[in-house]
Amino acid sequence: MTIAMGKRPIVAVLYREALPPRLDEVEELAEVRLTKADGLAEALAGPEGSAGADVLYQWHSFSPALRENWAAASSLKWVHVSAAGVSQLLFDELINSDVAYTNSRGVLSRAIAEFTLGFVLDIAKDAQGSFRLQQGRRWQHRVTRKIQGQRALVVGTGSIGREIAALLRAVGLQVSGAGRSSRPGDGFFDEIHASRDLALVVRNVDYVVLAAPLTDDTKHLVGADVLSAMKPTAHLINVGRGELVHTDALVDALLSGSIAGAALDVVHPEPLPAEHPLWSMENVILTPHMSGDTEDYLDDLGKLFVENLWRFSRGERLRNVVDKKLGFVP
Repeated sequence: MTIAMGKRPIVAVLYREALPPRLDEVEELAEVRLTKADGLAEALAGPEGSAGADVLYQWHSFSPALRENWAAASSLKWVHVSAAGVSQLLFDELINSDVAYTNSRGVLSRAIAEFTLGFVLDIAKDAQGSFRLQQGRRWQHRVTRKIQGQRALVVGTGSIGREIAALLRAVGLQVSGAGRSSRPGDGFFDEIHASRDLALVVRNVDYVVLAAPLTDDTKHLVGADVLSAMKPTAHLINVGRGELVHTDALVDALLSGSIAGAALDVVHPEPLPAEHPLWSMENVILTPHMSGDTEDYLDDLGKLFVENLWRFSRGERLRNVVDKKLGFVP
């Protein structure tokens, strides 16, 4: 992945509605072609007589347009996507090509960790129950759960999982992890288990937190076997991807009391249909895939791309290079 010295790279910017922030900084470093999905082929190949694009800046994070227009991407050297999870964007031709692929890993990690901590506190202190009582104008004293000394298992030990572990440990939880393979603990996790053994290691856990990327290995990682192995007082928290969980099995576990409840920022299908039973369950907290979306997150995403474009234009190593066969940044 190189570009001729002194040559300004050509960047095709794929957007849906709003343009990315810091576009003026991108234009200082490169020739920019702005396009929506229906114009991507021309932006990649270039107008007749001009060079093709070197870079695709996929600001429209989950568009399938690159797959649909791959034939026009013969000059492409690098794709950057403004999201952390990219498994649904990868396809065989891209995976098997020499095109570098980077994501926005790390930009949203702290925000997602804070959201996760918020879920834990919401559950332990029964904030939902207090709100329902307030709506009914009922003054009803209760006791709540102390989180210090409780156990959390964070599934996914990448940048998001580590940030979650750090915050949970800071408020007194004991935190273990689950990843591709078991290994000794580190500064974030007391110990790290293999995800394939999840049903064996959730038995004494109070909070199972999902923060793993979606891959062939992690799809439906949490099914009936894992849910039935959890304590009846335990809660499932999902800030990763909806398809990490088998939704029907989760509904069954919640209805039967096999687990105490769930806090879900992501679901499958998404958005959740209006008639879906998860909407009406008092032991479920639902938020619309927003755990990483703080007031300044778009600017932070733009800042990362500008930094990587600067590196690309100088032939330096890019940040957040995805292993395309694995589907995530190792």
